[in-house]
Amino acid sequence: MSVPPSASPSATSSVSATGSAPTQADLYDFVRRTAADTELIDSLPLDPEGRTWVRLDGPGGSEAWLIGWPPGTGTGWHDHADSVGAFLTASGELKENSLAARLPTDGWKTLELTEDVDRERRLRAGQGRAFGRHHVHEVLNESPDRHAISVHAYYPPLPQIRRYSRSGPVLRLEQVERPEDWQ
Repeated sequence: MSVPPSASPSATSSVSATGSAPTQADLYDFVRRTAADTELIDSLPLDPEGRTWVRLDGPGGSEAWLIGWPPGTGTGWHDHADSVGAFLTASGELKENSLAARLPTDGWKTLELTEDVDRERRLRAGQGRAFGRHHVHEVLNESPDRHAISVHAYYPPLPQIRRYSRSGPVLRLEQVERPEDWQ
């Protein structure tokens, strides 16, 4: 479910100190400041069954989103292709499962992962992380009864999202989505 097409957080958007493209640190600073804007966070309509989102004006031409997560929802395994990013939980708690391994970017459909590549983070309100290109993860709201809200930013704007399925150590590329698929 989508909500209004764009909102502008009260946090001031910026680019890195050198005036170039925003860095992971710039994106993290943006999501941290935006998540602290309680008026913006409280304005997000929450749906009891599906995620809701509002596109935000991110720093330096980045793509940013405010996302509402009903209890028991998640993204499934995916990456953000060549974009770096950051996200932070504004309310509730999210769990991130990620892979501590660099995957080949093209030319494969199925990979067998080695042991010890799984990472898990619990991100309560005010906690988040930045990540590099080709970061493979899934984000979940495991609460049985409470929504979570988070702020996400990516640079360059997402060229695609690759979606994966996972069965034990086997990761399988299932779908490639382009911006027109989620706008």
